[in-house]
Amino acid sequence: MSHWIEKANIYHIYPLGFCGCEKYLSEASAEPVARIRKAIDWIPHIKGMNFNAIYFGPVFESVKHGYDTIDYTKIDRRLGTNDDFKAVCDELHKNGIRVILDGVFNHVGRDNPMFRDLREKGQGSRYKDWFAGVNFGGRSPEGDNFSYEGWNGHYNLVKLNLWNDEVIDYLLSAIKMWIDEWGIDGIRFDAADCLRDEFIKRVHSFTRSIKPDFWLMGEIIHGNYARWANSEMFDCVTNYQCYKGIYSSHNDRNYFEIAHSIEYQMGQYGNTYMYNFLDNHDVVRLASVLKNPDHAECCYTMMYTMYGVPSVYYGSEFGLKGAKGSGESADDAIRPCLDLNNIPERNDNLAKHIAALGSIRQQSEVIQSGSYSKLDLKNQTFLYKREKNGKTAYIALNISDGDYTFRFNAGCAKLCDLLSGAEFNVNNGFAEITVPRNKSMILVDKADAAPVCAPAEEEKVEIKPEPVIEKPVESCVTPAADKGNGVKGIGYNDNRQPVIGGHYKHFKGGDYVLLNVAKDHENCEKMAVYMSLNGKPDVWVRPLEMFLEDVDDHGNIKARFAFISD
Repeated sequence: MSHWIEKANIYHIYPLGFCGCEKYLSEASAEPVARIRKAIDWIPHIKGMNFNAIYFGPVFESVKHGYDTIDYTKIDRRLGTNDDFKAVCDELHKNGIRVILDGVFNHVGRDNPMFRDLREKGQGSRYKDWFAGVNFGGRSPEGDNFSYEGWNGHYNLVKLNLWNDEVIDYLLSAIKMWIDEWGIDGIRFDAADCLRDEFIKRVHSFTRSIKPDFWLMGEIIHGNYARWANSEMFDCVTNYQCYKGIYSSHNDRNYFEIAHSIEYQMGQYGNTYMYNFLDNHDVVRLASVLKNPDHAECCYTMMYTMYGVPSVYYGSEFGLKGAKGSGESADDAIRPCLDLNNIPERNDNLAKHIAALGSIRQQSEVIQSGSYSKLDLKNQTFLYKREKNGKTAYIALNISDGDYTFRFNAGCAKLCDLLSGAEFNVNNGFAEITVPRNKSMILVDKADAAPVCAPAEEEKVEIKPEPVIEKPVESCVTPAADKGNGVKGIGYNDNRQPVIGGHYKHFKGGDYVLLNVAKDHENCEKMAVYMSLNGKPDVWVRPLEMFLEDVDDHGNIKARFAFISD
């Protein structure tokens, strides 16, 4: 049965970093600061990138980094209040964006009130059985008059006793509050390999009884993923195997590595819908681990077209760098506070590529859940296909030193690349497709491709108002309509030449990329084909001379489209 996750493109935010919070709760103001509402300001960008779900890292009151929870029912005051977070969830849901929260159920922080009670009262505490390994015959490394179990040897992370039904009921009541008050749509389980199977099964059945399409994902790094992802436990797990395989196969220029991982997983786990990612809050960002930054587009094409749900870590859509450090500030570089208008070394071309991938995936059932087959595999080139209900998508990747021509059988008359709009004839069922170096294509039957890759005519669609998101600045208006608004074209500026792939700003404020220069079929007039970077990536067409002309905007002479950068 189809699930909403199959059409999801997830945006991962680590809120305490994203919002620029103090490192420790003790350093923060006693009054909540509504920083979490920053997520509302980012909704236009999130929608423009075609993300329709957000996975928020820890948002609950904690000692330091969110994974040392104090209170499961209270938003960290460094982020705001419960009402602030409700406003965020409400706006996201109004804009068709689902909400997934980080559930840290294996351990709590030392300032958790139940653990504080144990520290204060010792054997007299009613919570002495709430924590794992409590022994009053010794002392803890933190100086307590008892010993206890800390997660992975970290005694600031106190392991909960998930054999205790009272603890489980407490956690289930918190989850119910998250669903009832904020309408969350799923949970990511931190340190899922440390949790009892019976606890996971209880959460599974409990959440399904409240919300039948609720989604559960477990953080699993090593092991047999089917051990945790099954009909009674998690819907999926973190795909660390392919996370490593994707960047490593590009760094080594050896697609055999990732091809092996994909085939192994398809054979081993079947229909388990993996959570695919290229970086996250715990690992080096892709831009800092790739030896060749020009391989980033191929990495994302692969991640978006693999079986499973793709997730992009905030800022990585712009190629943001970030490497892990050491000591107290080890994770600061990978969990930064970001200003959307001032992203360091911003790579807008990568962002456009990821936005296009998101649009393609949302519209393509084949990419969402089709079968997988390897067609042509070499160290530096890879061609595979996805199939479903008689439709096929061919994914071609080239990281060799030059152009590479893939030759394969295709059951159609013409193929179209959904990423560029380029079309290719198929001769007697045989296709020859040349992919430039460090580029990728998603090829489908041209008959199935419109309107995604057919920019010959500007598609006029009804734009329905949505909360928060403004209508695109540029619309399908005729020159006469421009004049009616007091703005008129005053002629082609012959000092300007079209820059294919260039970033342009419309005089009214919108951002666009020039995809190509085409010819009108009837009169051979040159036409500019360009795509909006504002919200939905619509493709437009207008005469090239008009695209390059100056306009008189109430006495101010300016370019209709001003060139910004390559």
